[in-house]
Amino acid sequence: QAQLVESGGGLVQAGGSLRLSCASSGSTFSTYGKAWFRQAPGKELEFVAVISWKGRDIYYADSVKGRFTISRDNAKNMMYLQMNSLKPEDTAVYYCAADNIIPDYFDAKQYTHWGQGTQVTVSS
Repeated sequence: QAQLVESGGGLVQAGGSLRLSCASSGSTFSTYGKAWFRQAPGKELEFVAVISWKGRDIYYADSVKGRFTISRDNAKNMMYLQMNSLKPEDTAVYYCAADNIIPDYFDAKQYTHWGQGTQVTVSS
């Protein structure tokens, strides 16, 4: 069964950077749109960024625009989230998600496949 596995989370000081990775087993998700969501303690799942399967269409949440960069390498079955200028409010569990049809990319319900999440903690 195809899986998504996140890695790269950790503890970083405000202003620092982290790079998250999302590995997919096999090539099942190579033609799927992929996204990053995050969930802070006591809060709902929040859209972060999405990238189309060819990488031509990319959208970001306003809260991360200009600081985060989403990318993918279909040959390696990988997706990435480069996070710069991190803020304490970026602290959350970050999840990668994928689906082949995503009418509303910011809606978590549109995604069928999810990873287990990776914790990002930004200290002030």
